[in-house]
Formats: sequence, structure tokens, C-alpha cells
Amino acid sequence: MGCRTLCFGLSCILFAYYISAPIPENVEEIWKVRALDALIKITSFTGKWFRCQLSFQSFSCAVCVPSPCFFDSANHCSLQATLFENIGLMKYEEVFSTLVKLDITKPVSDQNITVTDTTFSGIPVRLYLPKRKSERQRRAVIYLHGGAFVIGSCKNSPYDLLNRETANKLDAVVVGVDFRQPPQYYFPAAIEDILSAVKFFLQDKILERYRVDPTRICITGDSSGGTLAAAVTQLLKNDPVFKNKIKAQALIYPFLQILDSFTPSHQEYKHGPLLTRDIAIKMVCLYLTRDEALPQATNKNQHMPQESRHLFKLVNWSTFLPDKYKKNYIYTEPILGRLDVSYPALLDSRLSPLLVNDSQLQKLPLTYIITCQHDILRDDGLIYVTRLQNVGVNVVHDHIEDGIHGALSLISPRFYLLLGIRIKDKYINWLEENL
Repeated sequence: MGCRTLCFGLSCILFAYYISAPIPENVEEIWKVRALDALIKITSFTGKWFRCQLSFQSFSCAVCVPSPCFFDSANHCSLQATLFENIGLMKYEEVFSTLVKLDITKPVSDQNITVTDTTFSGIPVRLYLPKRKSERQRRAVIYLHGGAFVIGSCKNSPYDLLNRETANKLDAVVVGVDFRQPPQYYFPAAIEDILSAVKFFLQDKILERYRVDPTRICITGDSSGGTLAAAVTQLLKNDPVFKNKIKAQALIYPFLQILDSFTPSHQEYKHGPLLTRDIAIKMVCLYLTRDEALPQATNKNQHMPQESRHLFKLVNWSTFLPDKYKKNYIYTEPILGRLDVSYPALLDSRLSPLLVNDSQLQKLPLTYIITCQHDILRDDGLIYVTRLQNVGVNVVHDHIEDGIHGALSLISPRFYLLLGIRIKDKYINWLEENL
């Protein structure tokens, strides 16, 4: 009872503190965004680190939160424990995961769409099949959900709504893929699952079963799902069996590189709204390992090994980022070789799709990218747009000046943002015109 009272009281104090955090003035429904931002930061606070130290000479109490610390004692901050772990509740990522699991929907069909949960090559998928008769073969969309690689499902209500509407409006077959996630399964399990499911679907006999046109298939995803969509598209375009079966890719505010965590957008929007730099780094690192040394080093931009030096030319924002987004930020090369442990995934283009060379990029299909101004991942998308344009790939880019990360996840009646509806409509309209 004491712990519950303490948590409730702390949550009230934190909500009052975070609700006053600055939000960009041009953001639509600003008070709704403020409230959501505060709730997310309270949730993240439960997974942040604290340590009280007593000594003969000094006393310090440090609480690390996504916004500036309540106490300026960074030298004493420790990654020893999380708040919820210390009071016997749950670990950091489990707080988010538990909330997301409450939003799982059942495969409910309606008058227009048949929805079923099935498996492709043993991988769980949710399949949306239009009911109306069609004289011609249908388009197909393969959707990969976001959630920082660690949480989420294609069965969450926003993705169910999105894929249902996509199938209905486009008269298309839509496949939502659920892939393995940490802490049970680490990189590259998710990519392996997606590739297995997608290759199963792309077989001629399966496309014929669902009456899908093999020349009108798009792979798409948002946030970390955008990472996975970009990586899978790259891999398939290098596969002689499947390279001609992907007409397009659509990436919605994607994460595309882990090499440089000090891009201008990372610095400008490190406190959000909604997605903070601290949360993003923590969750992406959980995709690779539970070792706390990696997020600590990534926060300082000191996580890459010496042998990665040649790769930075592929993600150098001072070269590829349009001048209007650089502002007064000065490019400094990350410090290399500080980590004692080797993480080969840091050099892997399946985690950072920006790492492929220009000859590989040239093979990519028609591409649609949405970026949001007030988003720490903004610059990843902008750099990808520039690099794809430089090698002649047909790219359509929508930059949303009042956009924030994660808005597409806020289109269900429970957490309704008009911005999310706008992004949904842009995405579906692009598919309708180009797929």
C-alpha cells in the first residue's frame, strides 16, 4: 500500500512538472500533446536510474529523467537499478510493453474486409483481405509496426485501423507482420522473421492464392518499422528471386542509423515531444543487448569501434543535411574505440540502412518518406532522401513542419491526434496514386 501511495504521489508531482515542459508552438492540439508527452515521460521516469549515496564527506541524490535532472549531480548518476525494479515492480521496458499489450485487438472482420490471424513460414501475421469481387489482381502492402524494436504489435489498435483502412480504400491485400522482440530475442531475430514471412508471401503460388499483382507490392513501416522496411527492401533488391517483386517502399519517420547520436535533430529535440533522446537510445540498445555500457556510450556518442571510421561518410549530416536544418550546430566526429565490448550489429546495414553504399542504393524502388520537424529522427530521413536523390532513385518526400514522432500511433479513439490522421491520409493517398 505504501509503494502504491508513493507511486501515485510521485506521478502527480511529475505530471505537474512535465505538463509545463516547452512544446513547439506550431504543434496542433498542443494541450493534448502536452498531456501525452507528460504521461510518456512519467512512464519513462519509472525506468530511469537513481542512486542515493551516503559518505562521510558528502551526500548526493541523483535522479536521471528525460528532462533536466532535478538535482545537478551527473557525476553520481548510476545505471545500477531502475525505480520500479528497486520497489519490486518491473523493469524499464516492461512498463512500456505492459501498456502496449493492453491495446491488442482481435481479428474482427467487417462488411468490407476479412481479417485473420495466421502465420507465414511460422511467423505470426495479420491478414486483411477485401471482400468485394475484383476482375483484376490486387495491390499488396506489407506493414511493419514501430515500437523501438522492443515493443508493439501489428495487432495494436492504431495499426489495425491503419491496415484495415488501407485494405479498404486501395482494395489491397495488407499483411501486418509480428516479429520476435527482446528481451527473449535480440538482433537480427526481427529481420530474420520479417524476411521469412515476406519471402513466403512473395512466392508465386501464394500471390496467386490471394490474387495479388506481383508488380504492385509495397513494403512499409513507421519509426523502427521504417528501419525494418528499409533494410528488408535493400535485402530483397539484392536477391535475384525477389528483386522484381517490390515496386515501392514507404518509410514513416524512420530510424536509419545508430552511428551518430549527435545529429542536429537529436540535439534540438532531445527532450521530445513524445520521443526523447534518452528513451530512443535506451530502447534501441535493448534491441542489441542488456549491457548498460552501450546506452551510456551512445549517449556520449562514444559507442562506435575504431573500424567504423570509414562508414561515417555515409551518415555525415554536414554533407547530406539541407542547410536549413543544420542551424548553428557544428559537426564533430564521434569518439571511436571507447567500448571494451564489440557489437558487430553497430556496423550492420540491417540495423542502420544508411550504411549501404551508393551502388546498393541505386537498386532501390520508388520510395516515399515522411519526416517530422519536431522529431529526433528527423535527420535520418532527410539524409536518406538526399542520398537516394543523389543516386537517381525516384523519391517522394513529405516533410511535416508541425509534425512530431509517433503521431501515427495516436489515431485510435482512445488517443486521437489530428496530426496522426493527417499522416495516415498522406500515406494512404500516396499508396493509392503510386502503387
